[in-house]
Amino acid sequence: MKDDHRRHPMRHSRQDMEEVKQIPDTPQTRSPAYELAFTDNDFMCREELRPVRLQLELLKPQLMMDEAGIVSTIVLFGGARIPEPAQKHTARTETLAELSKYYDEARKFAHLMTERSDGNHNVICTGGGPGVMEAGSRGALEAGGRSVGLNIVLPHEQAPNEYVTPELCFNFHYFAIRKMHFLMRACAITVFPGGFGTLDETFEALTLIQTGRMNRVPFVLFGEAFWRKIINWEALLDAGTIGADDLELFHFVETAEEAIAVIDAHK
Repeated sequence: MKDDHRRHPMRHSRQDMEEVKQIPDTPQTRSPAYELAFTDNDFMCREELRPVRLQLELLKPQLMMDEAGIVSTIVLFGGARIPEPAQKHTARTETLAELSKYYDEARKFAHLMTERSDGNHNVICTGGGPGVMEAGSRGALEAGGRSVGLNIVLPHEQAPNEYVTPELCFNFHYFAIRKMHFLMRACAITVFPGGFGTLDETFEALTLIQTGRMNRVPFVLFGEAFWRKIINWEALLDAGTIGADDLELFHFVETAEEAIAVIDAHK
């Protein structure tokens, strides 16, 4: 194979995948036992193969981002249900309609950070879906840059937004592996108002930083009133379940410019 750049002379697996298409149709060749293990979906989806599937979900995006030259990312977490201001009339609640201003801040923040990026460092990374995620991908594209989208298969529709860079748009089955990819290259984390998913991602990242399992990076929460309303941070401190230093792991901001100032001050 002329275009084979591997470092060994053994036969390529793709050759065998093509070869088996030419074999005679017999009871033996129709048997599931005869199918190549790595092309056998029923085999790959067996419960015993879960460790292999976990490994593959970690490895595929890792290799593809390495090949694309993605060195570091700026992570945007936030609600999928937050509409852009022009569509705020479609919001299911008044509060959600008011939160639409953070769509614009996410879009602006991603645009400004992408303008400062060389295309390999500080690349915008979102969950790849609608709402705040869409705003982040959109801002990066409007600035002429790339963005990473880490989608996940959900019972309800979770299609990638149209602004994610196609070759950096991934899909996951395992939440745990998806969250690893959010943080493995993260040099800053920004969180916009959101629901259970946003809270899960926020506290997982804060816990990793708090416990020293992850280096401390700039951690920004957009919308102080929102965050103070839904989480009584001081009650945790008063109870002694967190320390005073833990409240310094993150910063509240309202605008894209304030978030960038926090990130710059961390350097």
